[in-house]
Amino acid sequence: MSDTDYTQEPEPKKKADMPFLDHIEELRWRLIKSIIAIALSGIIAFIFADKLYSLITMPLGDTKLHFTEVTGSFYAYLKLAFFGGIIVAAPYVFHQLWSFIAPGLYDQEKQTVMPMVFFSFVLFLIGASFCFVVVLPIALKFLLGYGEGILTPIITVSSYISFAGLMIVAFGMAFELPVVGYFLGKIGLITPPLLNRIRPYAIVGMLIVGAVLSPPDIFTQILLAVPLVLLYELTIVIVRLTGRKKE
Repeated sequence: MSDTDYTQEPEPKKKADMPFLDHIEELRWRLIKSIIAIALSGIIAFIFADKLYSLITMPLGDTKLHFTEVTGSFYAYLKLAFFGGIIVAAPYVFHQLWSFIAPGLYDQEKQTVMPMVFFSFVLFLIGASFCFVVVLPIALKFLLGYGEGILTPIITVSSYISFAGLMIVAFGMAFELPVVGYFLGKIGLITPPLLNRIRPYAIVGMLIVGAVLSPPDIFTQILLAVPLVLLYELTIVIVRLTGRKKE
């Protein structure tokens, strides 16, 4: 007879076993790669800064921008290149993020990584475009409308690019919620009952996120928080349809 011990159960597929410090080291290198990608993309964006400037100022209409320092326009273009670099490098950054998560997943869960990279970038573009086309014009009209006819707005180019850039990137990141929800539901970490139960706390958290990510005024914070709430409800539906079912 064989000496094989038939009393032992087959060893299940285990998650990648790495020491904690190795995880930290891998995360550090992936962050470094992402920063380098953003920097290189920012250099490319700086070359086309004039065209990017014409694009990002479209929601302003006839409102003129100014600068009050000798280096004001140069620093404004650097900011523009920075935000442009984030958008251009977003696919690579998402790939680094999901690649960092992948070694800790089971084999069947790793199959979702590349689709997650694709849909993460697509939703980021949708969120950024929604902000640029819909939210930004409304926010500017509302904010610049105060004191109209009495006060003359003198907006510096640096402050406007910071305002618009933060809004666009914040909305792009906010639209990642369905992808994150799909992934967590797929691996069984969240369920529709759980999301329904924590909805009040999630809404408060979204208001806080809106306050942190958006420029410091209540109107733009609400403009970001409302889509987040709608995306949260969409995430519940997605998890209900695609999440891991209990055996």
